[in-house]
Amino acid sequence: MTDSIRVVIVDDHEAVRSGVAAILRSDAAIEVVGEAENGLDGVALCLRERPDIALVDLRMPGTDGIWATERITSETGTRVLVLTTFDSDDLIARALAAGARGYLLKTTRGPELIQAVHHVAEDRHVIDPAVAGSVIAQLNDRSEPTAAAPPETLTSRESEVLALLAEGMTNQQIADRLGIGLTTVKTHVGVLYDKTGTTSRVQMGRLGGHGHGGR
Repeated sequence: MTDSIRVVIVDDHEAVRSGVAAILRSDAAIEVVGEAENGLDGVALCLRERPDIALVDLRMPGTDGIWATERITSETGTRVLVLTTFDSDDLIARALAAGARGYLLKTTRGPELIQAVHHVAEDRHVIDPAVAGSVIAQLNDRSEPTAAAPPETLTSRESEVLALLAEGMTNQQIADRLGIGLTTVKTHVGVLYDKTGTTSRVQMGRLGGHGHGGR
């Protein structure tokens, strides 16, 4: 990248934010453009600053990092790199399903953190070696049943939104493709969550990949 990598840090501990910012600023190619102490503020910061990468903790008061990750990745072009102390299989799976491009533990050394930021900025995925084995095991052992077809109660517009969501489009990209407002897309996505009973865009995307039929 010729331009600097613009990064925001979302973590409820000021000392962590300061330490991470200091590490990142040691690389001339990285610019820290903001900090937030919870998921809600983190989403607002990303909407305002449009950074390249958001470093997001998972456990924070109020709105957590999983919620923030899904909103950031669906509503902005920002890529999320999780930086947390938690290494449970469930949290890793939920973070990746929410759209995170990387998952690092806070034990990561400074040079590795900087390298991970560069990798994610180049649209690569990064997994901490300490949890990589668990992720691979989950992929190898996954025996998840095929997702059911989307419900027949979808309107034609909802079906269109679902199909585009299955292609990995953000809300803004869907709005541009269909020629409708971003707020309208968000409303359709909210209805799709209710009608399909899914809890993430990844789950919903699997439904969309099975074809759709509106009424």
